[in-house]
Amino acid sequence: MELAQVRLLVSDFAACYHFYAEVLGLKPQSGAAQGPYEKFSPATGSAGIAIQDRSMMAAVIGELGDLATGHRSLVVLRVDDLDAYCEQIVSRGATLLHGPAPMTERMRVAHLKDPEGNLVELQEWLLLRG
Repeated sequence: MELAQVRLLVSDFAACYHFYAEVLGLKPQSGAAQGPYEKFSPATGSAGIAIQDRSMMAAVIGELGDLATGHRSLVVLRVDDLDAYCEQIVSRGATLLHGPAPMTERMRVAHLKDPEGNLVELQEWLLLRG
């Protein structure tokens, strides 16, 4: 397992993009200043932080709504085989909220919460397949 990123769910994407890119000086991955998603990286290292339009995740997990009421971040973990991993964690007591299902043409995801209610997204990157 690899920690892929810490993602913040935001309501004002443009303002947050400006903050991370221009104010903090982090490098945007794609330059998607209008969203709905962008990952930022420092000059060195592989760690990153991403922002995602809150309404995009609300379409996937309806309880998020438009206003921030507690879900302000999303921990993202990349796994090689999403179906197998989900079977394993469900057998160990996890409850999936969503998925496994396609999120984009490049990845499949599943969502669950930790005991405190923090959201966790499991990703299988389809581009890594031969």
